Amino acid sequence: MVADLFHYGHIEFLRQVSALGDYVLVGINADDVAEIHKRRPMQAMKERIASVAACQYVDQVIPDAPWVFDPTWIEKYNITLVVHGDDYSDEKQQQMYKVPIEKGIFRTVPYTKGISTTQIIRESPLP
Repeated sequence: MVADLFHYGHIEFLRQVSALGDYVLVGINADDVAEIHKRRPMQAMKERIASVAACQYVDQVIPDAPWVFDPTWIEKYNITLVVHGDDYSDEKQQQMYKVPIEKGIFRTVPYTKGISTTQIIRESPLP
């Protein structure tokens, strides 16, 4: 996850993820990776890592997570389940999560509607 401007949508996602297993490992995307796929994060990676690590539903945070999961990364961290919100199309899920889908270890949880970092930025009163 990017986890920029950590908000209750992120917390709800992690709460749902924690209900699926015993140990929650969260990979945080580097700034340049996030910028390629979304936008440049407003917070530095160390701030995003600290916010996620402080969440009661998270056991471990890994910096520099890849955008697309490959078998090496999955094996390195002994990942048995990969979870994303259900806001991506089937096509986008296949692009990002092909390996976990093929391994049968991909799940989705309901996306928290009404909140996103993009929305927070757009609605911010700051110039």
